[in-house]
Amino acid sequence: MATKSTSSKIDIGINEKDRKAIAKGLSELLADSYSLYLMTHNFHWNVTGPQFNTLHNMFMTQYTEQWNALDLIAERIRALGEHAPGTYKEFSKLTSIQEVTGTPKAMDMVRLLVKAQETTARTARKLFPLVEKASDQPTADLLTQRQDVHEKTAWMLRSLLEE
Repeated sequence: MATKSTSSKIDIGINEKDRKAIAKGLSELLADSYSLYLMTHNFHWNVTGPQFNTLHNMFMTQYTEQWNALDLIAERIRALGEHAPGTYKEFSKLTSIQEVTGTPKAMDMVRLLVKAQETTARTARKLFPLVEKASDQPTADLLTQRQDVHEKTAWMLRSLLEE
């Protein structure tokens, strides 16, 4: 006997239009976060030069943190009643981060990661007006945490570039 699938109407105090718009913004953040994760992991594998050990370990710390954040972002999208993107095709349409080709030199990797961290922070920041208007505190909290991580990581990476 087949049972008919029923879904409950979402009633969390955020109207459907705002939930969809917030989820769309979070999908863009997820795509940027995944692109950043992939870039960082790629650089971890392929970094060479005098700062190999420092950068290899730093990149591992960063991609591990990013990997854990992906789930938090995707689950918030689901809590808002939307499906989270989860394919390369979807991410490539949604991301603001340009894919890196080839294998850059170590300090070029750092420059590219600074740019990608800052891009991801801006993606999170641009969602705040809508999130505040909708009184969506859980998403605001998530965005604040993500911005803090991306801004701090960008600062640490920029510090490596100073003479």
